[in-house]
Amino acid sequence: MAKCHRNDIGFIALDRPSTATSSTGNNFRLWTAFTGAAFRRKIFDAVSCGASSRHRHQLMQEMLNDTGSQSQPPPPTTTMKSVLKEFNDPKKADKVVKKPNSNGKSEKLADLLNLVETETAAETKRKVEALEELKRVVKELQVEDKERNVQAASRVRSLTKEDSEARVTVPMLGSIPPLVAMLDFQDSDSQIAALYALLNLGIGNDANKAAIVKAGAVHKMLKLMESPNKPNQAVSDAVVANFLGLSALDSNKPIIGSSGAIPFLVKSLKILDTNSRSQARHDALRALYNLSISPSNISFISEADLIPFLLNALGDMEVSERILSILSNVVSTPEGRKGISIAPEAFPILVDVLNWTDSPGCQEKASYILMVMAHKAYGDRQAMIEAGIVSSLLELTLLGSTLAQKRASRILEVLRVDKGKRVSENFGGNMNAAVSAPICGSSSSSSTNLNGKECLVEEAGMMSEEKKAVKQLVQQSLQNNMRRIVNRANLPQDFVPSEHFKSLTASTTSKSLPF
Repeated sequence: MAKCHRNDIGFIALDRPSTATSSTGNNFRLWTAFTGAAFRRKIFDAVSCGASSRHRHQLMQEMLNDTGSQSQPPPPTTTMKSVLKEFNDPKKADKVVKKPNSNGKSEKLADLLNLVETETAAETKRKVEALEELKRVVKELQVEDKERNVQAASRVRSLTKEDSEARVTVPMLGSIPPLVAMLDFQDSDSQIAALYALLNLGIGNDANKAAIVKAGAVHKMLKLMESPNKPNQAVSDAVVANFLGLSALDSNKPIIGSSGAIPFLVKSLKILDTNSRSQARHDALRALYNLSISPSNISFISEADLIPFLLNALGDMEVSERILSILSNVVSTPEGRKGISIAPEAFPILVDVLNWTDSPGCQEKASYILMVMAHKAYGDRQAMIEAGIVSSLLELTLLGSTLAQKRASRILEVLRVDKGKRVSENFGGNMNAAVSAPICGSSSSSSTNLNGKECLVEEAGMMSEEKKAVKQLVQQSLQNNMRRIVNRANLPQDFVPSEHFKSLTASTTSKSLPF
C-alpha cells in the first residue's frame, strides 16, 4: 500500500508509484501507467477547470513537452504548487529598474529649496552684520572724541545716502541727538559732516524730519549762520539744503518760518543770485516755496522784502516758473496781496509775463495771480488796465492754453463788470441810458423816432466807449496773430491780407471772447 503524506502548504506529494488507486478525502493515488508528463497534464486540467484559452493552452503544452523530454521522473519534492507556479507565473524578463532622473522636477524643487535656504541664511547673516556696523557707528558718535565723531558722521552720511532701511535703523539707535550736538563744534569739517548726515537721514522719512526739528537743529543752524565769524560757504549751502528737506513736512513749516529762517533764505538767495551757483539757488527757492504753502509764513515773507526781489527776478527763465509758484501762494492771503500791490512795477511785470507764448506754465501762473488780485483788490484793477492787461488777455484767450484762456476770460469779465459800474456812477446811476439805445415804439420816444431807420441811427450814436474799445482791441489782436502766422509760414514781409480776412477782423462776434 502506497504511503502518502501532506506537505507544509497543503499539497499532496508522492514518495513512490503504486499499482492501486483510491481516493480518501483530499488524498490521491496514481497508477504506475501514468508518466510524469501525463501527471502534470491531469493536474493542469483539474486546476484550469476547463479553461479554453488557446494561448494559455499552447503555453501549457510547451511546458509539458519540455518536462516530458526529461528521462528521469520528477524528484520526490515536486508538488502541485510548483507546477502551477511555473504556468501561472512564467519566467519574465528582468525589469530594468529606472533610477530617478537627476534633472527631474523633484530634484529641481529640492535644489530650489536648498538655494532659498542658503540665500535666507546669507541674507540674515548680512543683516546681522549691517546692524552690528550701525551700532558701532552710533557708539562712535556718542563718545567724547571729535575725530571719531566726524568719522562716524561721515559714515552715517554714506550709509544712509541710498539705504532706506539704514535711515530707519540709525535714528532708532540714537544717532540724531549727537549729530545735532555736533553743530556746536567750531570747525567747518565737523559742521559739514553733521549737516549732511542729518540731510540724508531726512530723505523720504517724515519721522526723522520731525525728530531733527524737535532736537533743536533749526535754531542751531541759524545760530551757526549768525555767528560773528563768517561761515564757510559750503556750510551755508548745507544749511539751505537742510531747510529744503525739513520744510517738506507740513508740521515743520510753521516752526521753521517762525524761527527766522525766511530772512536767512532771502539773504542767501540774493547772494546766490550774484554768484549764480545753480544748485544752492534752486534749493533756496524751493525751500521758500515750501514755506510759502503755510499761510502763517506769508507775513514773514512780506517782512523779509522777498516779493519785490522775486518780481525783479522774473525774466530769468531758469527760475521764473518757481518764482511765480511762490507768488501764487503769497497772493492767497491779504498780506501777500498787499505786498504785491505796493511793489514797484508789479503789474507791468506780471502783464508782460502774459505775453510769454513760449512758456505756457508761466502764463498760467501769472494769469492766476492777476485773477486773484482783480477779484479781491478793487483798487488794483485800474492799475492792471493802465499796464495794458486787456490786450494781453484778449490775445491769451485766443492763443493761450486751456487753463490760461479760462483765467483770462475771468479777468476780462471782472474788468467789464467793474467798468460798467463806473460808467453807471458817472451817469447818475442810469445804466440803461449809457449802454443801450432807446426802445423804438415806446411812448417816450414816439415823437422823435418816427421810423425804424431813425432808431438805428440813434443806436449807433449811443454805442458805448466800452464796445468801441473792445472792437478795436479785437481787430488789433487778430492782426497781430496774422502777422505771427505770416512769420511762421516764412511768407514775404510785404504780404497783404486779403479783403476777406479784413472783413473777418472787423467783426466783434468772436466766440472766444467773454463779451
